[in-house]
Order: sequence, then C-alpha cells, then structure tokens
Amino acid sequence: MKKILQDLNYAEITELVLSLGEKKFRADQLYSGLMLGKKISDINISKPLKDKLLEEYENEPVRIADVFKSADGTEKYLFALADGNVIEGVLMKYKYGNTQCVSTQVGCRMGCKFCASTLNGLVRNLSSGEILAQVTVVNALHGGAAAKRAVTNLVLMGSGEPLDNYENVVSFLKNVSAAGGLNISPRNISLSTCGLVPKIYDLANENLPVNLTISLHQTTDEGRARTMPVAKKYTIAEILKACEFYFEKTGRRYIFEYSLIAGENCGKEHADGLIKLLKGRPCHVNLIRLNEVKERNLKSTGEKEAYRFLGLLEKGGLSATLRRQIGSDIGGACGQLRASYLDSDK
Repeated sequence: MKKILQDLNYAEITELVLSLGEKKFRADQLYSGLMLGKKISDINISKPLKDKLLEEYENEPVRIADVFKSADGTEKYLFALADGNVIEGVLMKYKYGNTQCVSTQVGCRMGCKFCASTLNGLVRNLSSGEILAQVTVVNALHGGAAAKRAVTNLVLMGSGEPLDNYENVVSFLKNVSAAGGLNISPRNISLSTCGLVPKIYDLANENLPVNLTISLHQTTDEGRARTMPVAKKYTIAEILKACEFYFEKTGRRYIFEYSLIAGENCGKEHADGLIKLLKGRPCHVNLIRLNEVKERNLKSTGEKEAYRFLGLLEKGGLSATLRRQIGSDIGGACGQLRASYLDSDK
C-alpha cells in the first residue's frame, strides 16, 4: 500500500511540492483538489507532478463503494480502502445541517456487546488522511466545496474507538479544522469514547475543544462490565474525574451516551443511579434506543419505556434528550453494514 497524501497538512504538502522542483502555487492547487475530494489524477496540476505523486501516493485512498438510503433521508456508505479493507459511515440530515459519522479504525478491539464494529476484532488503525478522505468524498458527493460545505458537523462514532487510534485521530482533527481546508470548527465535532481515561486527559491538553461523548450505558461498574469490557480497567469514578478535567481545560460540557437495553439498564433504579452520579455536573445525557445487532441477544426498549425513562431523568434534574431513531432500516448502527458485507463476501 502506498502512502496517503491526505495525511499531510497544507505546510507539509507545500514542502513536498517544493522538494519536487515545483512552484508553490502547485501546492495550493493540489491541496484545494484534495479538500474537494478529488483523486490525484483528477486534480488540475501538471502531468509530471501527477506522475511523481502517483509513484508514492494512493490515487484514491477512500472510495464510496455503495450507498444505502433510508426512508428518513439518512445515507449510509460502504467505503473501500486502497488495501481492500472496508469501513462505513453515515450522513444524517437535520434542520441545522448535515452531520457525518466517520470511522477511525477497521473494526474495533473494545468488545462492547451492543456494537457490531467489534464482532471481528481490530484489523488496523486508519491513518489521519483516511479519516479525512471519508469527509471529503461525502462532501463532494453532495456538491459541497471547502467554502460552502455540504457536511457541516462531524461525529467520530463510526467503527473503532477514536482514542485507541490517538495520534491519527488528533492529526485528523487538526487537519479537518484547519483554515483554508474544510475548516470544520472543533465545536461542531463530537468524539465518542468508551472511556479510555488516560487519553481523555491527553485530549484535554490538545487545545482542540471538541465535544467529548462518553459511552456510559450503565450506572455501576459491575453493570457496565457486563456489556463493556473496558469497565474492568477504568471505573466510572475515574471517567467522571477525567471529564471534570476536560471541562476545566476546554470549557465544553460533556455528554453521556446511554443505550436503552431491555431488562438491563432502564428501570427506575437505573434512572435514580444516573441522577445520583450526574446531577449538578456540566453534562448532558443522550438516551439512545438500541439499534439491535442480529449477532447479539440484546433487545431495545419500546418507545413508551424510553420516554418514561427520559421523564424520570428530567424530573430528577438532569439535562437529557432521547435521540431520534434514524437509519434503522439500513443498518444505521456502527459496524452493521461492514459486518453484513463481510458475511456476504464469505
């Protein structure tokens, strides 16, 4: 596999172009083309420069292999990588703009039982450029340019644990928010983690005030460990302490994702536990009706039960919402599309 040109920032692309004996304006043309989601071969640069670049760099590191459209307007993408691996992403359409969910790894090693991404374990990390190219190709698909993007918000909630691919993810965050590029503000980017505590502290010190989202899904360490192996390493108390530090450093309130699993975590005692844990903290609870994974035996709650649980949290003084269930008819949960593709490929 060749190198990924999208791994480089503008300064590094300029340095590369100058080292190849080209004028600086060629770097501007090259960088602009990449941000428009173009292949190297389709960018308006000289043929000699294209040929030199294509000797070392992938022409198309991320390609949209298939698109699945939901009745609610959500789009799911199967992305083909240059080495033959596949990942996936989702574009969710809201009144305020379009939010793209991107993947950060091929597979995942965290082992959460409600998630399809981890069914076949971790294959490899994505480079920062492979994460970025997911955004540029979808932005291009919908007619977006750098000056007027079709993709306005990002969530790092696709396949993989972002903080398990820390260096590449931080590089991506810097590149995707860079002026002159896609320039998506960190405040319009959410990063979801299952709770890798040391990396939360590291992220807080990066001066990248993204919205930190924690996959909580339970109110006790024992309960959490039943569906999330990471709970055996980092306690809820340790996660809350790291979140406090993140808030102190960034001024950004943090969000807890809580997937409602029938018979597991949505009784009154669980609502009381959440209130006891979180009341008075600068946080928000995002309740999610589980997108069921056929390989798992976990079941979602009904709509009535979900709203009852929400009401208990609100009555207890927590800021909470129930996420609108979208994309369920196209396997909207992370990992479901890739898993079905791998099954069919076998």
